[in-house]
Amino acid sequence: MTGVNWVLDPGKFLSREEAKKLLATAEKRAEEALVKGRKVAVRDYFIVHLALSTGLRVAEISRLNCGDVFISEDFSSLLVKKGKGNKKRIVRFNGFLARHFEKYIHWKQRTGEPTNVADPLFLSSNTARHMTRRAIQKAFKRTAAKAKLPGHYSMHSCRHTFACQLYKASDYNLRLVQKQLGHSSSRITEVYADVLNPDLKKSLEKLYA
Repeated sequence: MTGVNWVLDPGKFLSREEAKKLLATAEKRAEEALVKGRKVAVRDYFIVHLALSTGLRVAEISRLNCGDVFISEDFSSLLVKKGKGNKKRIVRFNGFLARHFEKYIHWKQRTGEPTNVADPLFLSSNTARHMTRRAIQKAFKRTAAKAKLPGHYSMHSCRHTFACQLYKASDYNLRLVQKQLGHSSSRITEVYADVLNPDLKKSLEKLYA
């Protein structure tokens, strides 16, 4: 993928309302699962929340260990040890996700899952190793189906959604988005600027007014 050949069309990212609906659905499923003593929906909720709040690639989520997440009152973050091109980077996230992470770790401990620094953050029930990328994709699809979102969305849509929302929330700070996503070139990140250009929107609205 390059900034020259790749186009971000609206079908590749969720609207803010769709993202909120996805999260609300995931949370509701998790609450119901906790009452029944089931695991899948609890894990699915954290996967979806993590993806929407960090913009991590599916492979990066799959490889996370419990010790890769750092919670602080000032600024919480996680370490991507092997991103695209085998590059490391620090990804920061908000207090809402930090509190969810702490609850998730406590839940893992209560259910007997290992939580040492080298243990998988997302443990496969079948292999007792890291969840695969395919399994994480399925976690998203399960939740999206329950939220009745369009079927063309994929787990990677969470990355695009995060980028779009962060770009707007940061007052269109492209460099900030680039660093969070781990793009090697700003030319790649510019696809979000092309889609979410406030000056262009204003200009188009003035046409023939």
